[in-house]
Amino acid sequence: MIDRYKDHGQPAARGALSRRAFLGRAASLGVAATAVVPFGAALAGASNEDGKLFLIGLEEHFATRELQRLQAGGDERLFSGGGRRPELLDLGAGRVADMDAAGIDIQVLSAVTPGAQNLPGTEGVAFARKLNSWVANEVVAAWPDRFRAFATLPLSQPEAAADELERSVREHGLVGCMSYGAIGGRFLDHADFAPLLVRAEALGVPIYIHPNWPSPAAMEVYYDGLGDALVGRILGGPGYGWHQEVALQCLRLIVAGIFDRFPKLQIVVGHMGEGLPFWYWRVGEDLDRIARKRLQKPVQQYFHDNLWITTSAFFSDELLALALATMGEDRIMFSVDYPMASAKAGADWFRAIDLPGATKEKIAHGNARRLLGIEPT
Repeated sequence: MIDRYKDHGQPAARGALSRRAFLGRAASLGVAATAVVPFGAALAGASNEDGKLFLIGLEEHFATRELQRLQAGGDERLFSGGGRRPELLDLGAGRVADMDAAGIDIQVLSAVTPGAQNLPGTEGVAFARKLNSWVANEVVAAWPDRFRAFATLPLSQPEAAADELERSVREHGLVGCMSYGAIGGRFLDHADFAPLLVRAEALGVPIYIHPNWPSPAAMEVYYDGLGDALVGRILGGPGYGWHQEVALQCLRLIVAGIFDRFPKLQIVVGHMGEGLPFWYWRVGEDLDRIARKRLQKPVQQYFHDNLWITTSAFFSDELLALALATMGEDRIMFSVDYPMASAKAGADWFRAIDLPGATKEKIAHGNARRLLGIEPT
């Protein structure tokens, strides 16, 4: 154990941000903590001439016909598995043309929710191997200067998932993996997933936790009974609920001591942190007051040591200001959430923001290169 607290119980570890520190950092960014909207307005009106800013997007999805077939049975109005978004199926010239129009240089590809993780037993293992090999050999290899990819894992079989992650990284050069919300009613802090966490840490690659639809039990308790099944479904999904579930999963990883056991394990979440920056102070006060008794570091410190966030689909000046003030510029990475969000809208938004050049370069590509080992092209 280390000496973690001083000054009447406030966190003293590197990177932990108090409310006073936030005020100072916000001031340096040109925003008063009590007046975030004027800051957003200032950013929105800023001119910027760095149109050639190198951009890497980390949460850029795809589907295949087979993946859509395996995920069939849901409401066709929902986008998971493809829905009415044919761009998911385009992993060639059409997608690259969209990237060129937006000025995005590299996409890190990931299978659309929920990938292969719901497929049982040997079926899931075989499909994940097939999909990862195809992405590496037929897509990334065809466009080596434009694409990288996260592995899709058969998470219903954790040992096999760990093996597939290692195979995908070592044989195919994939840069990590993506999981999707709860896995059979369990989160990654469950003991069953220790083999995956061990392997990811040893390989030095991150796990990107993407949201997934809530379980039937969660739907019944929290989101049903609204008089419109689709409204309830969206409220439980991209409209609110699945973001909160990812935030909960990250906090569980912290307080369960996962990052004490696996201190080099890195977790990425999208959508400007799935609400975690908003809750930064609360967890640093109420949650930390209890969790400090069993953890090696303050709760907030794990945000800076083990968590990364991306901007996917949350193209908001105010939210980026909050993320910078809490997570810091070294833990934020650009993303679009293509094709659920417009590549051009995301890129245009980011280029228009008036930030220090070094900060902007980190978010645009520097942090992603550092985390994923992507060499300059």
